[in-house]
Amino acid sequence: MKTLIVGAGATGGYFGTRLAQAGRDVTFLVHQQRFDQLRHGLRVYGPGYDETVPVRTVTARQLDGTYDLVLLMVKAWSLESALRDMAPAVGPGTTILPLLNGLAHLETLNERYGRDAVLGGIVRVVCTVTPDGSVFQMKPHASMTFGAQDGKPTERLARIGLEMAAPGFRMSIAEDILASMWHKWSFIAAGGIITCLMRGTIGDIIAAPGGTEFVLDVVEETERVAEAAGYAATPAAHAASLEMFTEEGSVFTSSLYRDVLAGSAHEGEHLLGQYAAVAERFGVDVPLTRLALTQLRVHDQARRR
Repeated sequence: MKTLIVGAGATGGYFGTRLAQAGRDVTFLVHQQRFDQLRHGLRVYGPGYDETVPVRTVTARQLDGTYDLVLLMVKAWSLESALRDMAPAVGPGTTILPLLNGLAHLETLNERYGRDAVLGGIVRVVCTVTPDGSVFQMKPHASMTFGAQDGKPTERLARIGLEMAAPGFRMSIAEDILASMWHKWSFIAAGGIITCLMRGTIGDIIAAPGGTEFVLDVVEETERVAEAAGYAATPAAHAASLEMFTEEGSVFTSSLYRDVLAGSAHEGEHLLGQYAAVAERFGVDVPLTRLALTQLRVHDQARRR
């Protein structure tokens, strides 16, 4: 199966190198600067390993044919430019698996390519791109979950499942991928709210008086929105949130907060702005979400001056 991965950042770089090492036919679609940076391979390192993996890369101008599968692994704010760049790679038989945060991108992709050609999916991995362009995995666990939007199993879906099974991460096909996407959105919204408002690691927040109570309030607020949308958190999803956000001594911060600290473009509007909009549509009051969103907007306004 000929696979194109759009984006070789932290997430795309991690999963793409795992697939390449497993012998999959993987090509990264990247901008010229990243193309030059990856000429001698992509270094990926983390707990217990440090590897430089040879990777195949192309720029948008070099695309010369269609692919069987396109993994869309970019930040939400670059979705439109990514769709323009990958257009030559998409043909009548191409399946698109977007692995972005949130859910709003599904509407865009369904409208452009048709719902049958677009899967839903999520990944879970804690990693970042270092200043030299390497991918650093901060925690040892990684997973990829995907499925048809209507939940129906197909031969094509089964083939993609075989292709995505590779050492280095757990792969699963979900019967209700929209529920999985909602649960992840609730989780990452909570992580963004917690670390952006408190401006610290989970360990520092939990250690402060009132920190744990604040975390529990945020988790409860974000889960109320998912429940109102028809996707109440499962006991396992709730337990996973509490485990991540109440771990004593944890150095975890959300990718949203790390992007803000670095002065980079961030997904605040896509993660929290859209979450607040959905909450309003369902009549759910989300004061902590709105507070974090306002803080991010003030930050962005100040940066533009």
